[in-house]
Amino acid sequence: MAKLNQIIAVEKGVKAKAQQELTSAHQDVQKPALLTGISRTYQPKDEEGEQLPPESTRVQLQAEDVLRDTATALTRLFDVTATKDWANCTARADITVEGRVLLRDVPVSYLLFLEKQLVDLYTFVRKLPVLDAAESWSQDPSTDWWKTETVRTIRTKKVPRNHVKAEATEKHPAQVEVYYEDIPVGYWTTVKFSGALPARRVNQLTERVERLQQAVKYAREEANGTEIEDERVGDAVFGYLFG
Repeated sequence: MAKLNQIIAVEKGVKAKAQQELTSAHQDVQKPALLTGISRTYQPKDEEGEQLPPESTRVQLQAEDVLRDTATALTRLFDVTATKDWANCTARADITVEGRVLLRDVPVSYLLFLEKQLVDLYTFVRKLPVLDAAESWSQDPSTDWWKTETVRTIRTKKVPRNHVKAEATEKHPAQVEVYYEDIPVGYWTTVKFSGALPARRVNQLTERVERLQQAVKYAREEANGTEIEDERVGDAVFGYLFG
């Protein structure tokens, strides 16, 4: 008996080896020289004629042997992949978060899907808009928005003023400097609104995603530890194809 995680661990290497051997076999059968042999002898017309040695070339590659070797190489890949896929139909585990079973008997393929989705959700949650910490916010029940306390500010207007630097004399006019003075003319009453989230809410959501991510990984490891039967399908496939 093997475990699913053991099959997953060797699958990549088996696939690479099978692909390499299939490529090599394909290249070999495309070389006519390896498949060709010859045997010939020479006999002169009369006894005084030139004697030439016989010539021969052996067949270096037999196509049936290539088929047999290819079937052997691919049978292991077919068996390993079948064992993994058959096991994926039965290997399951519960997703448990904070002592509570969130989902029961989840298959490995769905656990892998969840892992990928939770990576994207984590990025999404981390980028949620947060209320400005410089303001004091409360929830407005009439709109369900967040709002600040009412702030009253003065609106001012610049009014020109004259400053006499030197009084007028018989010989010189008065020296007057113009300056502007801010004079209150009214009041602004301001309330800010926001649809963003409090930082504690974003932190809470982030922690939940992280906890679920850990729970899904744990469940996947548990499911991948399921004991499985080795499947033997390669012999049947290649027995038909090359038999």
